[in-house]
Amino acid sequence: MDSGYTLRVEKTPTQLKPVVKKTYVLDTNVLLHDPTAVTAFKHNHVVIPMTVLEELDHIKDRRDKTVSREARIAIQMIDKVVDAASPQEIQEGVEVPGSELEGLGSGTLAIYPDQLITDTSDIPFLDGTQDQANDNRIINVALKLQADNPGETVCLITKDINMRIKAKGSGLMHVEDYRRDRVLDDIDLLAKGYEHIEGDFWSNISEVDTLREGDMTLHRIPRESIPYAYPNMFLHDDQDFMAFVKRVDKEYVYLRCDSRDNLMHKRFWGLAPRNLEQAMAMSLLDDDSVDMTVMTGPAGSGKTLLALAYGLHAILEQKKYSKLIVARSTPPIAEEIGFLPGTEEEKMAPWLAAFDDNLEILHGTDESCHGSIDYVKERANIQFKSLNFMRGRSFNNAYIIIDESQGLTQFQLKSVISRVGADSKIVVLGNLAQIDNKYISPLTSGLTYLVEKSKRYPHAGIMHVNGIVRSRLAAFAEENL
Repeated sequence: MDSGYTLRVEKTPTQLKPVVKKTYVLDTNVLLHDPTAVTAFKHNHVVIPMTVLEELDHIKDRRDKTVSREARIAIQMIDKVVDAASPQEIQEGVEVPGSELEGLGSGTLAIYPDQLITDTSDIPFLDGTQDQANDNRIINVALKLQADNPGETVCLITKDINMRIKAKGSGLMHVEDYRRDRVLDDIDLLAKGYEHIEGDFWSNISEVDTLREGDMTLHRIPRESIPYAYPNMFLHDDQDFMAFVKRVDKEYVYLRCDSRDNLMHKRFWGLAPRNLEQAMAMSLLDDDSVDMTVMTGPAGSGKTLLALAYGLHAILEQKKYSKLIVARSTPPIAEEIGFLPGTEEEKMAPWLAAFDDNLEILHGTDESCHGSIDYVKERANIQFKSLNFMRGRSFNNAYIIIDESQGLTQFQLKSVISRVGADSKIVVLGNLAQIDNKYISPLTSGLTYLVEKSKRYPHAGIMHVNGIVRSRLAAFAEENL
């Protein structure tokens, strides 16, 4: 099955072979990862074991706002499909709205009463400890459907690697990861926000026009000459050519020429770029037409420092925003912050210590470093937030930094970015080499999805900040350990 569960049709010289409807059994983690997953399988048959509904019911009442909200949305999606159906229809399969494919009909959703499967059934029955019981019951559903429908494809979809291994070891023929959210086949293809052209850029360009827009000179180049171009990316070559893609339309790419010296001379709150990638990132941050900047890169490359320095510069010197909001998801080891004393900001302090470290870098030479930091925090109205408590709010006239976003799903990132109000800018930071969510890989991270989906949006900028500037030891650890 290919990514996204799209229709696959095999052709013969004389006719089209009919496409057989497949059956997909969904694990709980799939619905938590994407609460709309029941609509992702087109014309096929989706089965949700009763155990999955029980797990969702248990999770929806957790204090962890992230997963409980997604569990409730998944339950609501299922209810929307089966609401008016009879018990018999629910067990056999109810049509899923919007899943029609031409000539193949609609997809269906069924609830399977897995509590009725016992070890007397004609399948390799899985038992186990209490911790394993739910996973085993879900696997048993797939095994039962495979035994009852020998001519059909029955596939278990789960994001749990160990569960996939157990299912295959138990005799299930088809087991797969959930891949609807994959936007790339190889993480090396992820957009970086810039392109280096070997040799001379202009030697590969056969046609160019120059036009004036306000106080800006643009070079208009046929799109086929640089088909890889997207808005707000940088181009540079080995001959000191440097340009910024101002916009792209169906026929042309519009370039604004720049210079490395101009980029390297940018300053935010006393901070100067230490390499070209940092300089390009600073240019994107300072661009008023860019509402969202996504910065990826290894640990120690300066992403957080750049984002924080620009925030202080924009709020205290340029007066563009009224507050600086710093947010991140609390790590899995501390999903609840309630056990910590103090206000929300005081509770978040242990997870946002990196920002205090960066404030110390920016004010380390001051006569009273800690006094300067406290003064800046108050003047810039810096607020520390947990992503778990940002949903449902709107942030106007704010500069927002989302840190450690690589562990978020596309659904979680979307729900946060949709909170950004008028006259605000958001900066999303992440390192795809440091994902601590067991159900997310670099290819399925919400950060990867965000980069690929937003790169052609004219008001978003992307930059992969390379080069370790923390220390030579940090560079060694990132590359070799």
